[in-house]
Amino acid sequence: MSQMIAAKINMPQEETSSVPAPTLKVSDSTVKNLAEVFKMLSDRNRLKIILALAEHGTLHVGALTKLVRQTQPAVSHHLTLMRIVGLVNYDRDGKNNYYYLASDYLRELIEAYFHDTGKDDSTLDFSEFSLTYAPNDPV
Repeated sequence: MSQMIAAKINMPQEETSSVPAPTLKVSDSTVKNLAEVFKMLSDRNRLKIILALAEHGTLHVGALTKLVRQTQPAVSHHLTLMRIVGLVNYDRDGKNNYYYLASDYLRELIEAYFHDTGKDDSTLDFSEFSLTYAPNDPV
């Protein structure tokens, strides 16, 4: 017969403090929309497509297939997913679609974040660097 050994484990007790718990100021809809965008960007091939569009502007699907080295159906699938969440848009010319970044939607998401948080300086601080949103002045 084997012996059972019982050990007492001292679990740390939760600290009780009068300091209120922090709250998240960003609205649920902003978080949801940002999560959808980040989900799209988490795929390596979709990120390549976004970077290609950022670098080259409006591109035909055929040009994107060459830049990202994927088949036309694969690139079209990624573009459709990104169009659904608002990352890209397209103009149709005959049978061809020319895709571009939907910068208005991205700008609106970033502005919603800073509006929700009440951060007037539009800066997101990390421990070693900061990201600053500075919209271009309309010409």
